[in-house]
This record gives sequence, structure tokens and C-alpha cells, in this order.
Amino acid sequence: MNYPATVSSFVLDKYEVTVGRFRKFVEAGAGVQGSPPAVGAGAHPRLAGSGWDNAWNTALPIDTAALKGSVKCSTHQTWTDAPGVNENKAMNCVSWYDAMAFCIWDGGYLATETEWSYAALGGGEQRVYPWSNPASSTSIDCTYANYSPGMYCVNAPAGGVNRVGSESPKGDGRWDHSDLVGNVWEWVLDWYKSPYPEPQTCNDCANLTPDSHRVIQGGSFHDGASNLRAAYRLYVDPIARGANLGWRCARTP
Repeated sequence: MNYPATVSSFVLDKYEVTVGRFRKFVEAGAGVQGSPPAVGAGAHPRLAGSGWDNAWNTALPIDTAALKGSVKCSTHQTWTDAPGVNENKAMNCVSWYDAMAFCIWDGGYLATETEWSYAALGGGEQRVYPWSNPASSTSIDCTYANYSPGMYCVNAPAGGVNRVGSESPKGDGRWDHSDLVGNVWEWVLDWYKSPYPEPQTCNDCANLTPDSHRVIQGGSFHDGASNLRAAYRLYVDPIARGANLGWRCARTP
């Protein structure tokens, strides 16, 4: 391990946030400039200053109509204005601010990069993929994850987001989390730095120093197998929206 870290107990949602769960958030009038999270809300329980900053309010859509419009970002968008066949698919086209606001509304917080990695790597097992057993196993195909091994696993040849848990239990991680890799990239709390910022050994740490990009992890339906490795990390502008961007929430035990 190049960057050893320890994490205290936490709970990570088994599934990525679905369209149906996000719909309740939208119907509640949350996640908009007129009803932003409270200052400091959604703070990681062990990281001071990690909660909502009121400077982020302007990054939220102006109102609910604007929020609904903003998540229609692609032909692969999963949001529909009326409930339909996509309710159990992973919600996509969300910005980092949308994801943070949702987790606050839902009683949780965005996991740190360290926490997300802990779940995907199987802790000290350091798995290649979340399901790898033995940890060094590189077995992967469309029965493990929704990705693009030359041809999309779902809706070939165009590709697209799948119902959460579609590859469960075969593709689940050590602690039964589904879709940790594939389907949609997942926003986490941290700002992106490469290499990791000092100190390289951390306890319940996260990079909270503002920068230009936030970390995403896990790969998506649009990615090849190399991007689905549990240790792989990438970065995106926090205001970005894409058909391959989603998230899940973490919680205090």
C-alpha cells in the first residue's frame, strides 16, 4: 500500500442513489437555491469544516424546475419527470453539489475517498476489483459489473445505466455493496490531488483544501476494465453533470 490509511467505523449505502430516491428529494423542494442545506450540514463526523458551505448555494439550481431540467443532460439520462421504468436505475447527471445536498437531506454525508476505497478494496485485502476473491483475481465480465468490455454490457451498442444491484451478488464487494465499480462513477467528498497530499499516512482523513476538481471513483458503463479497478481514481469539475456520474451516501453507525 503506497498510502496507508485507517478509517473509523462508518456505514456506506449498499446501493447507488436511484431515480426513485432522488425523486422524493426533488418533490420535497430540496437541493435548490431557495432551500439549500444549512451551513455545516452533512459534515463528516470526524472532519471539522467538512459540512455545507453557504458559498456553494449558488451552485445549486435556482428552483425545482431548474433542477429537473439540469438532470436531463444526456440521451442516457435516467431522470424522467413522471415515475416510470427507471425508478430503480442509478440516478445520473448530478453535480457534486446535488450529491452533497441529497446526502444531507437523506440524513447522511458524502463518503471520503478513503472510506469509499476501504469498501471497494475490501479493507486490508486490497482487492483488484471489489468482488476479487482471492484479492489478486482479475476476473471480470458483464456478470460482475456494467461496463464496456469492447461492447457495452447494457443496451448494446449504445450503452446506458443499469438497475442498481443488477449484478448482485456476484459483483458485490466484501461487505455486500453493489455496483461499487461500473454503472456510474461515484462522487466522494475529497478535492482531487495527485499524488495524495501529505501526510501520506492518515487516520480518518480527507483532502478538504479547495481546488478545481473533486474525486470520482468506480468507473462507469462507459469505461473499460482498467478504470473499474478498486484503486483507480479520477477527477471532475464539481459542477459537471454527465450520464456517467452518480453517487451513494455514507452514514454514522
